[in-house]
Amino acid sequence: MPASVAGAEGRARGSATGPYAVLRGLDDEASGIPVPERRFIGRSADGDRTVLIGAPLPGADPGRFLAEAETSRYLLGPWSSPATEVAAPGDAPWHARPYVPALPLPAALTVHGGPLPERTVRALGAALAETLAIGHGQDLTHAGVSPAAVLLAADGPRLTCFGAVRAAAEDGTPRSGLPGLESGSLPPEQATGGRPHPAGDIYALGATLAYAATGYTVPEREELPAALRTVVTACLSRDPAARPRPAELLDALAPAGGPPAPGAGAAGPPPPATASGPAGNPAGRAAALLGPGWLPGRIIAALARQSAELLAAALPVPPAPQD
Repeated sequence: MPASVAGAEGRARGSATGPYAVLRGLDDEASGIPVPERRFIGRSADGDRTVLIGAPLPGADPGRFLAEAETSRYLLGPWSSPATEVAAPGDAPWHARPYVPALPLPAALTVHGGPLPERTVRALGAALAETLAIGHGQDLTHAGVSPAAVLLAADGPRLTCFGAVRAAAEDGTPRSGLPGLESGSLPPEQATGGRPHPAGDIYALGATLAYAATGYTVPEREELPAALRTVVTACLSRDPAARPRPAELLDALAPAGGPPAPGAGAAGPPPPATASGPAGNPAGRAAALLGPGWLPGRIIAALARQSAELLAAALPVPPAPQD
């Protein structure tokens, strides 16, 4: 476990959020990548339920935080991670979702020792593009895609931090430099206070894939793997109208006919799309890329360690009442 995660765990352990005792922190502080919310792994008092807990950063607006958490309940798709519980009115704000062994993307790069393999990045991009296609089909803009928002689990990624941009500041308010927002994955039109929209999610997805492939959200074009260069660069266009749609990203990252040819990176014409994915493939294409070996061995080992540590963890003993 990285020392920074261990430090966060030590500070968090023994506290409580809502009905859950906090077992450990989730994020690696040493990564330097901002996280839009405080995140912990917690367990119910009876020991039956383990959850991922989110709470607002100090100084954040609790009303906006809870509103975005509540709306995230409507997210669909296997790679989204909607809130299943939120704080009661009048209580300190928090939300929770079911726990799966997972590492935030920045922590995964630390464990791996650097940028992730192209296969992993391609599978990650396909899963996130599929998630955005479903959300955009519901007229939902995620407005929170960033490296820290992505959790890597053995069976695929989970996209969290729904609404982080909206929760950070109201539309019309410049968002550059606000706590919790990673500048490289913040679409330029939203950084200046513009209303989040689907094309902004595509920009943020491109920055997240760039980070996974290089360790930077806004790398030089030549730093990107050749097979991903065209599609990631298109996502990072400063002109929202020039960015590809999720269906185009799926076509580039997970072609319907099978695995991409070596060196393939350009997005072709998009296939017709439905609410459940591209036409002819209602189950989604991303799953085909998320089979055994999609994650490097060191990350799989870290997930196994996390799971074992939590299984062995005892609930914190509450302090004895003072006489």
